[in-house]
Amino acid sequence: MGGERLPKDDPRIEAVGSLDELNAALGWAAAACSRDESGWLAEVQNRLFDIGAELAAVGDVRRSWEQLDEHDVRRLEELIDTWDAELPPLRSFILPGGCECAARLHMARTVARRAERRLVALASRDGVRPVVLRYLNRLSDLLFVAARRANARHGVDEPKYKPRQAE
Repeated sequence: MGGERLPKDDPRIEAVGSLDELNAALGWAAAACSRDESGWLAEVQNRLFDIGAELAAVGDVRRSWEQLDEHDVRRLEELIDTWDAELPPLRSFILPGGCECAARLHMARTVARRAERRLVALASRDGVRPVVLRYLNRLSDLLFVAARRANARHGVDEPKYKPRQAE
């Protein structure tokens, strides 16, 4: 937005595309989760759209799209704290998986991490507001906790990492 044309492999296009992919992954996760497990995802999807619009805009147009703020980051942190308190402490590494809802949330988590890396790359070249980077970082942590919570609510044991035994 703002009239500037960029090649498809430009870091800004990569970042916006990664956010779009993350938004689709969240929609895919929501389709497998109960309303109770996924009601918060629509809010996150809307914030990701705000971030994508902000990153796609240039100049004065960008400032009009700067919707995300610290309140949004705190909202994710509150959910992390609340849901993590419901879960048993981690005693080993876990593998992505479990119930379908959890597996899709884990997949979305990995896409969120990639989107974060794309935004960090863009930030080093072209500036990204720090609150946007914090939001994506906290989102991937929330998706991890949400996947664990989904498994717990479905009575599914989390798949645990088992290191290879020496022979």
